[in-house]
Amino acid sequence: MTSTVPNAVEHTDEQQPPITMFGPDFPYAYDDFLAHPAGLGQVPATEHGTEVAVIGGGLSGLVAAYELMKMGLKPVVYEADQLGGRLRTVGFDGCDESLNCELGAMRFPPSSTALQHYIDLVGLHTQPFPNPLAEATPSTVVDLKGESHYAETIDDLPQVYRDVAAAWGTCLEEGADFSDMNRAMRERDVPRIREIWSRLVEELDNQTFYGFLCDSEAFRSFRHREIFGQVGFGTGGWDTDFPNSILEILRVVYTEADDHHRGIVGGSQQLPLRLWEREPEKIVHWPYGTSLKSLHADGEPRPAVTRLHRTAGNRITVTDAHGDIRTYRAAIFTAQSWMLLSKIQCDDSLFPIDHWTAIERTHYMESSKLFVPVDRPFWLDKDEDTGRDVMSMTLTDRMTRGTYLLDNGPDRPAVICLSYTWCDDSLKWLPLSANERMEVMLKSLGEIYPKVDIRKHIIGSPVTVSWENEPYFMGAFKANLPGHYRYQRRLFTHFVQDRLPEDKRGIFLAGDDISWTAGWAEGAVQTALNAVWGVMHHLGGATDPSNPGPGDVYDEIAPVELPED
Repeated sequence: MTSTVPNAVEHTDEQQPPITMFGPDFPYAYDDFLAHPAGLGQVPATEHGTEVAVIGGGLSGLVAAYELMKMGLKPVVYEADQLGGRLRTVGFDGCDESLNCELGAMRFPPSSTALQHYIDLVGLHTQPFPNPLAEATPSTVVDLKGESHYAETIDDLPQVYRDVAAAWGTCLEEGADFSDMNRAMRERDVPRIREIWSRLVEELDNQTFYGFLCDSEAFRSFRHREIFGQVGFGTGGWDTDFPNSILEILRVVYTEADDHHRGIVGGSQQLPLRLWEREPEKIVHWPYGTSLKSLHADGEPRPAVTRLHRTAGNRITVTDAHGDIRTYRAAIFTAQSWMLLSKIQCDDSLFPIDHWTAIERTHYMESSKLFVPVDRPFWLDKDEDTGRDVMSMTLTDRMTRGTYLLDNGPDRPAVICLSYTWCDDSLKWLPLSANERMEVMLKSLGEIYPKVDIRKHIIGSPVTVSWENEPYFMGAFKANLPGHYRYQRRLFTHFVQDRLPEDKRGIFLAGDDISWTAGWAEGAVQTALNAVWGVMHHLGGATDPSNPGPGDVYDEIAPVELPED
């Protein structure tokens, strides 16, 4: 899922290397690891065909399963709902099937280079996503306190908005060494990244996003902080992030995770579905033409996991919703970690107690969306009096908060995301049905665009989601609170198990909530690759010396360890 955070001051120079999601906590080049001709490693031939449980059929689970299959192992995927997880693309009843909406992740930054490897691998394409004031967005309206401003670029907004953008740049520079980190990440200067980030982690682990702003002289004005929280820049307002750790925000800003977004043409769920069916060109042990789908009975994953426990020999025993019980030497858990506390009956012996504490303390953000299909991109019609677009991508302090206009071409059916909200703003919608939500949204937008009859263009019923109410998710994504760095470190580093007691090894955590950058598909991919390395190592395998994996170089680049006493 994408998170709504502010857009950093641009530091673009075509002569410089691009920014990628390389660190700052664990500066390992996952994109280079994937691209290396030696591959990700191998297991002993005696282990070929060994079954490995992969719990969760989202992007992380399917990346892990795909790579394990290529090594000659037999991944057994369990999925409680549908393949894809929060890459969930759905259509509209009664509408052309080419018309769809993204209930989960819908926009991806170019800095997600490991994710891009798989997008390219399965032959998908991307296109610019119409964020506020983005080049792909014809126009944006900022509506605050009943006053609307029309803009095609930030220069069209009142001066106070430019002042707020400048204040954010100053705040980042003075409080977080933005330029130095930007340069270090472009150059993949690992010692410099670690030097800057280690100091900031120690200084800022107990600081909220809002406290970080308040400590900056640039944001001494409450009005500036209020505008920044309600509108932001890049993907829009993010005041719901204010209670979260500033470290969460800095990770996103440093890696340009909130910049230059692109959407996947035809829908993001195609990525995990194509990985499920893909037949690798290079594969060990299995015959050519093998796919994850072909390794599963009837081409379907196993059903929901209901119990996980340890059995003799430190095996991991899995019970599913059909009552089937299977035992594995290794397992990867990629579902949201709260599932281990509620939906799945678990032995305490699965993880060390400190890891259980970290799982319990994980903080998830709520998120809701509502989409409607419309007959055409009518928002591009021109107002007779002003010559402007009759409707625009909209940021507002009204209930809708963010409204996105998704164009499929002139005179072709299109889609409007009437509302995209987070945390408390999402909870306001929770008791309402899809139609009730739509009525409130249309009323709010009617106050901003009194000349526009949106309703007459709607050609199908609304589609909505509240991720906090989804039984297998219970939230949109992890967002650490102040003081949670130590917990996140325990979860992320779990894939390196040599220092764990033998009776705590063999099950590996993965998924974007285990990553440092939850809410971003890149984190799901990176932690999947960590878990693949962990399983390979656990089964006696190794990487090629010319392409060391994340566990091989762990001691050199391990995340900073804060004192516990």
